[in-house]
Amino acid sequence: MDVSVNISVVVAAKNESRNIPLLTNSLNNQNYPKDSFEVIIVDDNSEDGSFELIKEKIKDIPDFRVVKALNKELPAKKGALTIGVSHAVNPFIVITDADCAPKKDWLKACSAAFQTGAGLIFGIAPFVVKSSLVNHVSCFENLRAAMLTFAAAGLNIPYSARGGNFGFSREAFDKLGGYKGTMDTVSGDDDLLIREAVKNKIKISVLTDAESFVYTNTPVNFKDYIKQKARHTSTSNYYLFRHQFLLAVWHILNIVCMFSPALIFLSINILWLFAGKLIMDVTLLKLHQKKFGYKFGFSEMPGLQLIFECFIIFNYLNAAIRSRTNWK
Repeated sequence: MDVSVNISVVVAAKNESRNIPLLTNSLNNQNYPKDSFEVIIVDDNSEDGSFELIKEKIKDIPDFRVVKALNKELPAKKGALTIGVSHAVNPFIVITDADCAPKKDWLKACSAAFQTGAGLIFGIAPFVVKSSLVNHVSCFENLRAAMLTFAAAGLNIPYSARGGNFGFSREAFDKLGGYKGTMDTVSGDDDLLIREAVKNKIKISVLTDAESFVYTNTPVNFKDYIKQKARHTSTSNYYLFRHQFLLAVWHILNIVCMFSPALIFLSINILWLFAGKLIMDVTLLKLHQKKFGYKFGFSEMPGLQLIFECFIIFNYLNAAIRSRTNWK
């Protein structure tokens, strides 16, 4: 099977000058035929010199282009991505973020997924592990979310993806009307495009090979983490009802089990719920975390799991309060 379908990589960038060198190096070092892919970076009115820096970094790289997001038909990031897609010349398009670093076989894995007949694809996007608390909390949340997302996709009920490791065929994108069907909210371009694909019965495939990972950095402080999660969590209000229902049941059961010791006055047997949850959580994490690019220690897991459950509640309430979110 030919592993070299022609791919266009589209990146929307806004004030990303500190991340551009790593992005361009990662894309230029892809283990993929140079004549089989192009890169289009869309500068969305940056104010930090990103446009000039991108031009300088790619001036000697064939088929790498930078364009400005002028006269956007759609707002925010969706408008910038739409402009990038309109400039793409290839039948398959993959999306990553300006603060991401795809591993060397990312495009090869994307190509293989497209050749299965998939209209949409998405892959694993781990955070770079560092030593700070906010990094550990973000990485753990990313791991738990990824485990749930890929488990759902394996059960043929895909509902979410990380925008840094995402793609679609032009045929599928055009059939969905581009991002025009995702305008329920400014954010959520990837999740809502999956929603539209599910509604239109377009085949969705996942990338799971470690060499197809796309890495990115976590927020540097809890203020940025909370802001980011508010944007992501608010998108869940626009999922298909069956996905909302299943996610609500799953999270409510987990939260009830985690905080069941507070009901010990009703019966000592309630502690079995708490113990059972911890055993299940630790077992699943130990079995699957390596597949998603992480390696948490046994002693870290209970504490991080508790923080994770608390933040589920907080992030949902915070997202409900922040009714309007903006493309950064």
